Amino acid sequence: MRYAPDPPARATDVAARVREVIARAGCSQREFARRIVMDPSKLSRSLGGSRRFTAAELARVADVGDVDAGWLLGTDAGTGTDAGTGTDAGAGTSAGATPRTGSARAAGAAPAPAPVAVPTGGRPLQIVRETVRLVAEQGFHAVRVADIAAACGTSSAAVHYHFPGRAELLEAAIRWCMDEDTAARAACVAAEEDAHKELWQLIALQTPYTEQRRRQWRVWLDLWAEAARSTATGRLHVDYYRQWRTTVADVIRRGVAQGVFRPETDPESAALRLTALIDGLASQVLATEAYGADPETGTGSGTDPGGTGPEQMEAALLAHVETELTPHD
Repeated sequence: MRYAPDPPARATDVAARVREVIARAGCSQREFARRIVMDPSKLSRSLGGSRRFTAAELARVADVGDVDAGWLLGTDAGTGTDAGTGTDAGAGTSAGATPRTGSARAAGAAPAPAPVAVPTGGRPLQIVRETVRLVAEQGFHAVRVADIAAACGTSSAAVHYHFPGRAELLEAAIRWCMDEDTAARAACVAAEEDAHKELWQLIALQTPYTEQRRRQWRVWLDLWAEAARSTATGRLHVDYYRQWRTTVADVIRRGVAQGVFRPETDPESAALRLTALIDGLASQVLATEAYGADPETGTGSGTDPGGTGPEQMEAALLAHVETELTPHD
């Protein structure tokens, strides 16, 4: 589906419709920005009218909000007529955001459960951070609420006061990691105009040089295994990786437009291959560390040939970009 740029006269209408989508999603503005891979400050400015949404951003809003892009832009999705000329984009449904035809919502299915809110401070944030640390060290199934309470210097009852069950606590921990990662990516994207350099910085952000980054990768590894067995965790996994691949694809698409990447490049396919390579190499780096090799270089001692270190991972990823994406004279 092609998304036309929003006419200036309708910018406020589009912002109002995006606000409606956020309200229907039942989450905070910050959480919605994470879901559509957008810097929260940019979303705030766009909703306030000091910045216009890009076509790519509106496409992600329509996708994540499960609404017709035509309704979002103020046109009837089926006929292209203006929503304000008497042709109601929501005909046949209640007024407001129009669910996509064939969607679970349009079919009358029960809505998905509301996402667990990510705390921003105080005791709840301490609980979430300690949960992340313990999951990274021990794994999802080995961590008990009593362990988390002890790490926070409080009681299990106090933990349950903020998070009713273990499932909600683990979801909050995963979402916190996602928020941290998305914020770092958004800052990287906002700071760089050259798509080639931007992609290199995204690669550097994913390379587990620091203990904090290695801890997050260990949580991701457990997330993959848990997602294969849990519908709820699987939804988080799909949501996160859709955002991550969209970010990479958008950078590659800009690089093609700038002429720093090959014109025949398919951004979505290239993003899929690159993110899969990042995942595989990061797994090898963590396995190397667990095996006992130097986590910085991947080298062992004596007759041990060593494994994969972060420097080797980053070098392999940059070589992939140069070989697969960069034009060769």
